[in-house]
Amino acid sequence: MKTILASSFDLNQLLADGILIEKYLEGGSLMSRSKGEGMRVGRLGCLVLLVLTAGISRAQTPARSQNTEQTKAQPAAQRALELQPEEIIKKFSQRETEFYEAWMQYTYHQTAEVKVVSVNGIPKNEKMTTISDIVFKDNGAREVQIRRRAGDLRSVVYTMEDEEVINNLQPFALTEKELPEYNVKYVGKEKVDELDCYVFSVDPKILKGNKMYFEGKIWVDDRDLQIVRTVGKPVPQKKGNLFPDFETIRQMIDNKYWFPVWTHAESDLHFSKSETVHIEETITYADYKRFASKTTIQFEPVEPKN
Repeated sequence: MKTILASSFDLNQLLADGILIEKYLEGGSLMSRSKGEGMRVGRLGCLVLLVLTAGISRAQTPARSQNTEQTKAQPAAQRALELQPEEIIKKFSQRETEFYEAWMQYTYHQTAEVKVVSVNGIPKNEKMTTISDIVFKDNGAREVQIRRRAGDLRSVVYTMEDEEVINNLQPFALTEKELPEYNVKYVGKEKVDELDCYVFSVDPKILKGNKMYFEGKIWVDDRDLQIVRTVGKPVPQKKGNLFPDFETIRQMIDNKYWFPVWTHAESDLHFSKSETVHIEETITYADYKRFASKTTIQFEPVEPKN
């Protein structure tokens, strides 16, 4: 965004899909695996280590060992704890590659809302909402079709870089192709809602050309080894064209892939010593459908061109 910058989605659609944005904002949870599978509540906390306690009879009958059977039945999450950070990084980048390739085969609705809350502490009432459909054309090409854009931003300029961040950098996917471009450091383990996660800090090794990069933290589910949450900002940040810190939450779609459902940002952007703009952005993603036809998927009729 530039001053005189830089997203919400159709919350009604998200509610129809059983995703309670309000619940998350009030301390609830969006981190369910899927609508049909329900919440993962205290998965690691509920793991019980089975210890053989054989009764000692007068005849001193030896107890039958169950170590082999227990090893075979050991939960995947517990086995994952034995992985070293380098192994976790390798495995989740492989899963991220699968996620991104799958995500590029889905159509969905996207709603981005940008608000200017205040300038130098003075309240403003500026909002711009962009409703888009991500669709596939007859030749298989993926396209972002803007359906409606309403409202206006007078205190900042919405730039092409803002559009790039909303449509392409969000959600951030650390695939095998992107991994060599980033420094990834293990931070520790952390519980996010009902999910147990590995936490990594991420920052680009080198900023090349006009490419936008991600700098921040990622949370990797310790069972599926997929990113379920990201918090960070686009870089580089250039003078006069700044971006807020974004948080993105993913949810399991089709019982397999963790896809983004909600992105939010709220920051004070300091364009100069005398100008601070309080920005709020929300992006929602809804109505995911896997593309499996040679016919263009249209969510609503496109107005004919004159």
